[in-house]
Amino acid sequence: MPGGIDPHAHLAMDFMGTQTIDDFFSGQAAALAGGTTMHMDFVLPINGNLSAGFEAYKEKAKISCMDYGFHMAVTKWDDEVSHDMEVMVKENGINSFKFFLAYKGSFMVSDELFLEGLKKCKSLGALAMVHAENGDAIVEGQKRMIELGITGPEGHPLSRPPVLEGEATARAIRLAGFVNTPLYVVHVMSSDAMEEIAKARKSGQKVIGEVVSAGLALDDTKVWDPDFITAAKFVMSPPVRAPGHDKALQGALSTGILQLVATDHCTFNSTQKAFGIDDFRKIPNGVNGLEERMHVVWDTMVESGKISVTDFVRVTSTECAKIFNIYPKKGAILAGSDADVIILDPKASVKITAATHHSRSDTNVYDGRTGKGKILVTIAGGRIVWQNGELKVTPGTGKYIKMQPFGYAFEGIDRKDAEYLKSLGAPVKRSRALS
Repeated sequence: MPGGIDPHAHLAMDFMGTQTIDDFFSGQAAALAGGTTMHMDFVLPINGNLSAGFEAYKEKAKISCMDYGFHMAVTKWDDEVSHDMEVMVKENGINSFKFFLAYKGSFMVSDELFLEGLKKCKSLGALAMVHAENGDAIVEGQKRMIELGITGPEGHPLSRPPVLEGEATARAIRLAGFVNTPLYVVHVMSSDAMEEIAKARKSGQKVIGEVVSAGLALDDTKVWDPDFITAAKFVMSPPVRAPGHDKALQGALSTGILQLVATDHCTFNSTQKAFGIDDFRKIPNGVNGLEERMHVVWDTMVESGKISVTDFVRVTSTECAKIFNIYPKKGAILAGSDADVIILDPKASVKITAATHHSRSDTNVYDGRTGKGKILVTIAGGRIVWQNGELKVTPGTGKYIKMQPFGYAFEGIDRKDAEYLKSLGAPVKRSRALS
């Protein structure tokens, strides 16, 4: 089948006073061992400057051993940012921009900035992406937990419950609808958020929902573990939810409410996680997944009969390639496509352990998990890079994949704009004479 494409990972990312333990070589090597042959990372601006951020990430990615693409975060708004967005789309091959409604004081944007960003994305044919949690309410939730004396990892999910993800998802969807531009909701982790996406898609709005492997396969049980390191390794945002949300997300993926599976691979080792041993607010947020995603999705969704093998290829590869306008170069096995191919044995068993994975992290949220569906061979760009349990990868062999604007999500946007203008029945002609 076509190699997997992970649309959401954070390698060599500076965050919460540290840097993710996996860089563009170790993270990609792990991905190749797990059947993923391309990933998309998020360029973070430097002091709000997009160009400076792009140059920094180009440097970080020089050690890549597989193909990759970039999304870009927007964290402030001025004429320079607006101009740089155009440069990124027209010259640098970026066709998506991410807006955070969470992380107050760092990445979080106001509704006003979000609206400006949505308008600019629409004009450029770039896909607006959103991390949908209510950042203001999360700060209030964190204060509440601290006042109650809850300082351990369990304070993290308790301070940002599903209702805050649902509210922000609904708000983002409505604002995107107001502007009439497509919206991509990253890492949908709750039934609350999923239901808002279902409602919008049923009404005909262009909303894409991304679920991550952790959301499909895990629940929050372990975050209550008495061992801090065990509990802290599950801290991510939005949080892994209580049992039941995972099943709802599996159902949404199987019925097309959610379109594709990513990882939000953002790894910190146990030493880094221990920064928050006395205060959950200081635990670096993030879990692993680049190496495990294909195995976890196969076992959770295909082996259980929830989706077909064809659907598996779609949700792990093809749909991503189509959304970000790189199909059939990626996401297909066709004449002219890149030679990214994997061989999976559906009958073979896999056991995931922190001791044998290829990430640099000393922990793994899937540690001890066994399941069916084993990646036997990974071919990236025509090169066999994983076979017989052996990796053959070289830093610097990965290519940057430019992504063009106006992907399929923009189909019909112009017609809807025209219908809107026609429906206004305004302005009304009035006499200027005053009675």
